[in-house]
Amino acid sequence: GCGNPLLLAELKPGEVALDLGSGGGIDVLLSARRVGPAGKAYGLDMTDEMLDLARANAQAAHAENVEFLKGQIEAIPLPDASVDVIISNCVINLSADKDAVLREAYRVLKPGGRFAVADIMVQGEPLSPEMRQALGLWAGCVAGALEESEYRRKLAAAGFSDIAIEVIQQYTLDDAPAEFRAQFGDLINPASKVVSAFIKAAKSGR
Repeated sequence: GCGNPLLLAELKPGEVALDLGSGGGIDVLLSARRVGPAGKAYGLDMTDEMLDLARANAQAAHAENVEFLKGQIEAIPLPDASVDVIISNCVINLSADKDAVLREAYRVLKPGGRFAVADIMVQGEPLSPEMRQALGLWAGCVAGALEESEYRRKLAAAGFSDIAIEVIQQYTLDDAPAEFRAQFGDLINPASKVVSAFIKAAKSGR
């Protein structure tokens, strides 16, 4: 992951939370504790291996107010206005259709619901086309990262308000493994800043 979205989420007892790209389910289990038995925590993942691991972790933790769903974050398998809070940890950047992800997040949130994610983002100059097309950089959560202004525009286009972005950490080439530097170092534009950030927004109304 690239941050702790639970620091942003401010979960309250009785709320319903959804983790997009829940992996092994740790953030879901932590959310379940915070919302308590009157609330619920969903995890959404597209891989059977991760879902099996997450369900095993939930069973070991004796967590009864959790549910792990198989599906794509671009087509969330939940009804409209069914979730109070959406969290995610370094996953949205991996989607090739972020507009669909954000529209779906807005759809499933209740009026007054909160979007609180940690994600990779680009500041400064855009990434080069060569970087955008490198599959290894997609897997490394770099090539698919949105520029900050673009992230704001897409959130607003999906309907979100109260958009706030806080940079957590800026990464340099020195932070990357040696094999990464050897393969992609020549593609890096020093004026393109890759950062991890907290991204918050809200769905208006009550």
